[in-house]
Amino acid sequence: MKIEEIAKLMVTKGRGILAADESTGTMGKRLKSVNIESNEKNRLHFRETLFTSSAMKSSISGVILYDETIKQSSSEGIPIPELIKKNGSIPGIKVDKGVKLLAGSSGEKITEGLDGLKERMDEYYKLGARFAKWRAVYSISSNQPSEQCIKANAHALARYAAIIQEAKMVPIVEPEVLMDGDHTIDKCYEVTSKVLIECFKELKINNVKLEGTVLKPNMILPGSSCKKKANTDEIAKKTLDCLKKTMPKEVPGVAFLSGGQSEVEATKNLNAINKINDTNFNFTFSYGRALQQSALKTWSKSMQDTKNVQKVFDHRAKMNSASTEGKWEEKFEKNFAA
Repeated sequence: MKIEEIAKLMVTKGRGILAADESTGTMGKRLKSVNIESNEKNRLHFRETLFTSSAMKSSISGVILYDETIKQSSSEGIPIPELIKKNGSIPGIKVDKGVKLLAGSSGEKITEGLDGLKERMDEYYKLGARFAKWRAVYSISSNQPSEQCIKANAHALARYAAIIQEAKMVPIVEPEVLMDGDHTIDKCYEVTSKVLIECFKELKINNVKLEGTVLKPNMILPGSSCKKKANTDEIAKKTLDCLKKTMPKEVPGVAFLSGGQSEVEATKNLNAINKINDTNFNFTFSYGRALQQSALKTWSKSMQDTKNVQKVFDHRAKMNSASTEGKWEEKFEKNFAA
């Protein structure tokens, strides 16, 4: 299958991406928060429970995996990428190696992982991955993000994307403007616009085929400690306007990150964006915590109660599926009881 076809499938209406690519450290914190020991067996058990749910066929287009998980096999001995394909989704892989301090900056971050990436992609392709993900992060403060940070991360994202496409896979390009801080929604709009313009400029310079690329941006939101909160309509209008002004028409669609929003907030805001979407872009989700949190809490109470954990996960996935078409309603949440 061509990368353009895979990219379209990843952002198709009614389906979105499950981000199950938490590093061992991050997954450890999540499991600790529900009093479960973080070991390879427990991490695999929880993820396998999600990967075998009915929502995989109806609501999930792709799954982003971590290096540990893509090399594991299920309890029945099926390689995890094969299990995901069997259940109707496309396997993908997180390939960046995290963030480090950007030399010469005032504490800003640059994402690492380009060294040896081509060789790693050859291995991941053989394991069954057909798309990849790389995340860059930008903080907002009085003097951040700097031009240096915006340019350095855009260049790294573009080099990554070019390598991924050479390996016959779809790159998810994730430039995340963080919610941390007291900045206004307008400041988020301004910074996100600058970041996206620079990213697409670098993607073009590096001959990345935009038709075979998926953008994973933040929504336009006020900082988490901003006193002036924004309502759903304002978030939707500003997010749509920002993307209309910065995103080239060749990109098939967007899979939003949830970035610290609650499960219902992430669903509600995506729904509002799709209700007013007057573009040819498909807007879907690529959520981690906002898809998994309730399922994780349910699983921690009874790890063997697979049916109930899957019921909770299926509900969340279906709610987000409805929001990709602007058909979600608040009453759907109230009608659900785990």
